[in-house]
Amino acid sequence: MNPQFLEDYLGEIMDGQALPAYFTMLVVGFSLATWLGTRWAKRSKLDHEAIIDLGLFALIAGVAGARILHVLADGYFWDYVHLCTDPAQVAWQITAAQCANVEGVWDSAASVCRPAEADCFAWAAFWRGGLTYYGGLIAASAFGLWFLKREGFPMLKATDMAGMVIPIGLFFGRLGCFLGGCCFGTVAHDHPFSVSFPPWSPASESQFKAGELTRASLESLPVHPAQLYEAFGCLAIAALGMFVVHPRKRFDGMVFLFFLASYALLRFVLEYFRADDRGGFAGLSTSQWIGLAVVAACIGLFQWMKGRSRAPRAAA
Repeated sequence: MNPQFLEDYLGEIMDGQALPAYFTMLVVGFSLATWLGTRWAKRSKLDHEAIIDLGLFALIAGVAGARILHVLADGYFWDYVHLCTDPAQVAWQITAAQCANVEGVWDSAASVCRPAEADCFAWAAFWRGGLTYYGGLIAASAFGLWFLKREGFPMLKATDMAGMVIPIGLFFGRLGCFLGGCCFGTVAHDHPFSVSFPPWSPASESQFKAGELTRASLESLPVHPAQLYEAFGCLAIAALGMFVVHPRKRFDGMVFLFFLASYALLRFVLEYFRADDRGGFAGLSTSQWIGLAVVAACIGLFQWMKGRSRAPRAAA
């Protein structure tokens, strides 16, 4: 059983309080992003109530999309299948005492804890953790475009607003990841910014399974704070989008393209500093493959939209 999946499924183990920290920061991030969006709409003399509705429903769509991609692409698919069809194939690497605390069944022969009963809806339990950013972005963006079109809202202007506020929401989301211990980095003994996570955290579970720790009840080895790297990277993207790109944009939609491409590049690099399981193939994670596709699409869209914005002048 994958250690991260164990943390996701049980919600909290021993001293861990990952669920409240992550979802609190997620809600704070979405709330702040929505508030900034409404202020932008008021200054632009647009319907700010549409932005409030957009923020609320985009949050719902984003969580659903993030959960679905997590189940399908993060390497946990068969864990969820076995939880429904054959729980005996699921093994949690915890102590017998912890197994009793989570109402599991202790398998003394294998020295592992197994689920007491089948759970065919574990895949949908997003509140236990397990969300993939790109799944959330795709679902929220698809809904947002449909909603803006239905409301008659200037779509490209709204996407530029999103390109400025989404990275702020991501900043808070990654702070939540850091507090929850997920998305942890690779071992970095002598790095000045390295951190250690507490016993039974996803990092210590993963290192125990990899043979780097003798017991999962020990705090993790020092690791890169990959969550904080991404958090402050997103803050930098937001600042550049607001104060550099937006005042100089050549056409509506340019800020959003800048956000998509810059985040994809940031995430591609940071994937090499992460040690949690993220799926993937051919040496690249799922997020890296998606990031490459996003950058290619942004380059093509930038050229097309730039040419389109010049067309009326050329015709004149």
